[in-house]
Amino acid sequence: MKINHIGIAVKKIEESIGIYTTLLGKESVQFEGVPGDSVRVAFVQIGGSRIELLEPISPASPVHKFIERYGEGIHHIAIEVRDINKAIHTLKSRGVRMIDDTPRKGAHDMLIAFVHPESANGVLLELCQQE
Repeated sequence: MKINHIGIAVKKIEESIGIYTTLLGKESVQFEGVPGDSVRVAFVQIGGSRIELLEPISPASPVHKFIERYGEGIHHIAIEVRDINKAIHTLKSRGVRMIDDTPRKGAHDMLIAFVHPESANGVLLELCQQE
């Protein structure tokens, strides 16, 4: 396992890209839409991990609701696993509450599943697996 990325909820992705590329001294940014979650994302590489900026594209987006409730900031931490189905099964057998009982498609065609924050000291954890 390793940290794949840290997701940061933002209102305006273009403004936030300028902030993070300046802070991190990076110029390369990858954009992608994730229609299933009603977000537009931008990834900034930093070492072996990435910063993922998440901009809601609909009021129905979970990220929009997050920003309304908490403001902009860290939304989730993504942990890369080798076998997401096995990881979900193992966590559930340990009594961990999952938001997603089965993996679904996320950015970069990764399989993802979220652990409920109640099972992780209030932190939203995302499991992700490269396909």
